[in-house]
Amino acid sequence: RAMLRALRRRWDRYKYRFVPWLALNLRRKRRTLRYVPENSQDKIIPDGDVFATLLKVFEALFINDLSKQAQVLALCPEIRRKYVGPTAPERTRPGIDARSGRSQRMRSPEEVLFDTLGFSVARDRSSLLSAGTGVFVSKGFVPEGTVVSMYPGTVYRKHEPIFFQSLGNPFIFRCIDGVLIDGNDKGLSRAVYRSCSRRDGLGALRACDSSWLTAAPHNPLALGHYVNNCAREKAANVCYQEFDVPDSFPVELKQYLPNIAYSHDIESHLRCVVLVTLRDIKQGEELFSNYFTVVN
Repeated sequence: RAMLRALRRRWDRYKYRFVPWLALNLRRKRRTLRYVPENSQDKIIPDGDVFATLLKVFEALFINDLSKQAQVLALCPEIRRKYVGPTAPERTRPGIDARSGRSQRMRSPEEVLFDTLGFSVARDRSSLLSAGTGVFVSKGFVPEGTVVSMYPGTVYRKHEPIFFQSLGNPFIFRCIDGVLIDGNDKGLSRAVYRSCSRRDGLGALRACDSSWLTAAPHNPLALGHYVNNCAREKAANVCYQEFDVPDSFPVELKQYLPNIAYSHDIESHLRCVVLVTLRDIKQGEELFSNYFTVVN
């Protein structure tokens, strides 16, 4: 009986990869589909809104961590002027409360997210039976059309080797154009991500955030790989949206991006995937996505 339960759990995890199962179930489960009419039309919200949200959250995280950014500030005078120069807002001065002049307590990433966007998210046991870990709105309220999470991991182009990383791995996200993001935080996938993150760093300037591999991520949005698929009794309330990081993205804020390219010589923009809310979500609700993607 235990073996049958284990096989059932494994089937529930991998059935989305089998074409015959998909063909038989798509008609019955239309609400679980991420229907994309064209490659360029998967946008729930404009890319500009995604960029603005990430910039707002990452700048708040950087300011909160300013006392730990001494090497970055010393290496890049323009960044120092931006955050601690004479014209910088008082709130960006490290460790000082502008109103009282007293030393300020460093906030947790979750507190920074709540103060910035009005909500925070956290991992907890899923409300679905046998679903394991899920992601919940732990505090606040999330309006419809809001970036609520990011899908972390190593980004692979279609021709790059991912065979061994994919074995027994339910965390591989396939983008519309065939780009793959490996969001597994264990085993070989974890080792590959750490290796790529060390390769692309430039001194104190880190190319990405590897803390999502731990229980205490520096980027509080980097939980999208634990968002569960919707079920008959739990409709999807978030949807995936692909986002290419533009060249104008501030170099000092890349340390909070939970993605890294597998190849160091890649010239295209770094692919990220964010999760956008399909409706208002209240405190205590679990996030549910739609794992299927159908491109016309």
